[in-house]
Amino acid sequence: MDSDRIKGMGDQAKGSLKDAAGKITGDSKLQAEGKMDKAKGKAENAVGGVKDSLRDTDHDD
Repeated sequence: MDSDRIKGMGDQAKGSLKDAAGKITGDSKLQAEGKMDKAKGKAENAVGGVKDSLRDTDHDD
């Protein structure tokens, strides 16, 4: 598993916590930060997935 995927999962988890905390406290700024962290994490996860696929394809040859 690529390090981007691991970092992406961490950012998604952090974003989910911030989003939930923002909803509970009514802090729209914290909620927005959470949504941004989740989006960043999804992007990192996707990049890591592509790297994993390329690495797997390279090993199949």
